[in-house]
Order: sequence, then C-alpha cells, then structure tokens
Amino acid sequence: MKGVPSATDAAHPAVPPYTRAPRPSGRVLIIDDNADLVGALRAVLVTGPASRLHLEVVTASRGDEALAIARTSGFDVAIVDVKLPDTSGVDLIEPLRIASPFSEVVLITGFATMDAAMGALRSGAFAFVPKSFHPEELLATVEQALLKVRLKREREELERRYRALVELTDVLVVGLSADGRVALFNRKASALTGVSSESALGRDFLESWVAPEDRHRMRESVAHVGEGGRSRDIEVGFIDGPKCAPLEAGMPRRIRFHLSSARAEGESLQLVYGIGIDVTERRALEKRAADAEALSAMGALALNLAHEIRNPLNAAVLQLHMLGRDVDKLDVEPEVRGKLHKRAHIVEGEIGRLSRLLTEFLELARPRGIAREPVHIGGLVDAVVDLERDAASARGVRIVRQIGTDGCVAVGDLSKLKQVVLNLVVNSIEAMKEGGTLTATVVPDAEWVRITIGDTGPGIEPEVLANVFDPFFTTKEAGTGLGLSIVRKIVDQHGGDIRIETERGAGTRVHVLIPAGRGHTG
Repeated sequence: MKGVPSATDAAHPAVPPYTRAPRPSGRVLIIDDNADLVGALRAVLVTGPASRLHLEVVTASRGDEALAIARTSGFDVAIVDVKLPDTSGVDLIEPLRIASPFSEVVLITGFATMDAAMGALRSGAFAFVPKSFHPEELLATVEQALLKVRLKREREELERRYRALVELTDVLVVGLSADGRVALFNRKASALTGVSSESALGRDFLESWVAPEDRHRMRESVAHVGEGGRSRDIEVGFIDGPKCAPLEAGMPRRIRFHLSSARAEGESLQLVYGIGIDVTERRALEKRAADAEALSAMGALALNLAHEIRNPLNAAVLQLHMLGRDVDKLDVEPEVRGKLHKRAHIVEGEIGRLSRLLTEFLELARPRGIAREPVHIGGLVDAVVDLERDAASARGVRIVRQIGTDGCVAVGDLSKLKQVVLNLVVNSIEAMKEGGTLTATVVPDAEWVRITIGDTGPGIEPEVLANVFDPFFTTKEAGTGLGLSIVRKIVDQHGGDIRIETERGAGTRVHVLIPAGRGHTG
C-alpha cells in the first residue's frame, strides 16, 4: 500500500522508502507527430495535479511505431491525433484495441465537429477531445478512461475466477434456457456425458441426458424455477457417456440437482442453473445396506428353521426310496410301474430343489469369514471351464480362453472364488440356448485381478438388470434367485467389485475385480 513501508524496505534501512519511485497506476501512450504538443501533453499528465496518478507516459509519432509499442509492452490509455503521417487516428483505434484488449483510446484533433466526434465514438473511441482543451479537461478524461480500464480488468479477473471455479469444481454445473437448452456446461458435465462443452451448447439437456421416466418432472421444475419460482432440488436418472467409469449392474446413474434462476445484469436472458451432485454410489450403498439388513434379519430365522426343514426333507427322500422298492414289488403292468417311478422321481427332484434352495439361502444369510491365501485366478478359471466343458458342448457353446499368468494371483478364499466363477460360467452357458461363444478372460488390472465371463446370448433387459443381485429374483423356471446374490456377497467379502455390461441381442459380460496378491507371482 502507498505510504506503508514494506518488508523489503525494512531489510534495507539505508534506502529510505520515500526515495523510491512510486509504482505507476497507469500507462499512457501518446501518438502524435507534433513534438511541442507531445511535450505539453506529457507535462499535463505527469506534473501538477496529475502527479498523484503516477502515470507512465510513452510516445510515438507514427501509427506503426505505436502498434509496435502496444504489441510489445501494452498500454492503458492512448491519446491519438486524428491525423498521423502514415494513417488516420480513427483507423488506428481497432488495431490498438486488438493489441491491448482492455485499453481505451482518446482522440484529439484541431478540426473538431459534431459529426467527427460522433464518428469517432462510433468507431470505439472513449472520448473525442479538441486540441484547444483545458489541462483539467484532458486530465479528467484520461482519469475516467483509466477507471474504465481498471473496472474492465477487474471484471475480467472476476469472470476468470468464476470460470475456473465452475470448471474445476467436482460437481455438475449446467445453465439452461427457458426451453431447457444448454447455455453453460462445465468440465465435470462434459466428462460425465462424454460431450465437449462447445458441442453441448444449444442442445436440449433433458432429451439428451435426463432419463425418460424423469424428464417430465425435470421439465416442470426447470419451468417453475425459470418463471421466478423458488429454488428446487430434484433427483433424476442421468444418461452418461461411454467414457464414464462403469457402474454397478442395474444401478443407473443418479444426479441430484439444485435448480435456481438468475439473470445477468444488463441481459434479458433468464437462465436456470443446475448444480448437480452424483449420488449413484450413495444410492448403491444405501441399497446394499438395506439388503444386508434384510439378510441379517432373515439369517437368524434361517438358522433356526434349517434344522426343522432339513429333517422332513430327508425323511421324505427316504420314504420315496422305500416307495420305489414297494412299487417294484407290485403285481402291475410295467407301463404302470414306470409311471409310478416317474412320479416318484419328479417328487424327489422337487425335494432336491428345495434342499439346494435351503443350502444357498443359508450360504447367503450366514455370517461366515473367508480364508486369506494366495489364489492363482488363472488356474481356478481354467479348472471351472474344464468342469463345465461337457455341459457347454451339449448346448453347442464354444469356449474361448484368454487367461493370463503374470500378476494374476489374488488373495482370498479358493473355494468361495471358485463358487463365484462356477456360478457365472453356468449362467452364461444357460443363457445361450441356441449355442454361441463363452469367453473366459483373466488379466491383471492395476491393483486388481480382473475376471471376465462373457457370452453371446440375448443380453439382459434393463428392467431385469436392475434386480439381478436381489435375493430370490430369477428369470429361470427352476432357478432359486440366490446365485448372483451369493456371488456379490463373496465378492464384497473379498473387498472386490462386480460389474455387468450387457447389450440386447449382443450378449453379456460380467467383470469381477479381486484385490491382487502382494509379493506373489503368477
């Protein structure tokens, strides 16, 4: 600050602060070939009352010389004679403003007319001053021009900071016109959609990126806020871009927007600003927590009922075997005996299905720990694929293996991870009822080992995909609906992740990420 000694001054007491030249508060470029006038202008700007402004004055006698100065060192205010040896001062206004964008130009002339003054102002001059000016008049004009320059630079700095804040913040910021078209699209929104900010401008935001089932609510909210209504919060499904990080299967991206409206000063366009926070992971965690709570409540019930259910099932199976022996002793036609055996086998099969359902339910509900030991994932997947090779061949399914070795060792429970892979392989084979290709891939992926089981089946419908990990949800006639629930539980126990990519008519790929083992090699 002026008049206050700085830390540098205190460090050099031999040089008193008042002996140093004050920092210039503005740079004035005088462009005139009349040396006497230039001297007079300089005197007006640096002596007397003007000394308080601490102006730096530079001069040029020609237009090309002035432009060279403007391009190399810039200026704040240019005082330009209308008639120069190589050009007109009016024609010099635009090149000077281009060379120094935040500057102002004051024209001076000895042939002042109202038409000339109006023409100069229309050309972008800040003011038009006749050469018969009073020093105070010129000084006041220059001071006003400096103030405007300073305000423009401050505004640009504020806008730069605003743009940086909007671009660098980790939330979506969009500006929408009254009809829902994009007027502002920050970097986060661009990253989430895979569309550049420039390409997004003018597009219908709701039709392009809001899930169809939420568009009506979003459009109503935008219209309400845009018409001067109170700010609103609304959560909608979001259609993200292909470059986004993949989501957990069945969990559409969810964005919670805070909508508010504003009109820039001096502008007629009313914009609705949406500040969006991605709540997808929060919703996924809430869903998992709810599932875990439900399973925990069922777990105690399951453990108590398991013994009571298994005893009657075992007794029923035993009675069926005895019934089969009794049927063989009956003096009836072989055809009748065969029908009785067939019915007994059907009952036995249904009892077996109930027993498997009970086993899987207990596996899902029972809180059991897992082993922590090195597991060669490539060998595990190879073994499972070999186990199911005959079943795949019987369905006309070709198996392709892309199994790496180096870096494909994870830390976990061998039997449980085998259960994960077996479940996924069986699901893929069963999905290809008319044959196809099953691809088993194992590759290192940064700090993970990635297992991918893909098929060329019909794919999964979106409404089905949203529920595939829910207990007891199944699309199979004889399915229990617990297989994928158990798979996700095992993956969660290992601190891993599971994601599903599917395309209708083109197949499904299930990716399982298991933490890689440290200090182990493939």
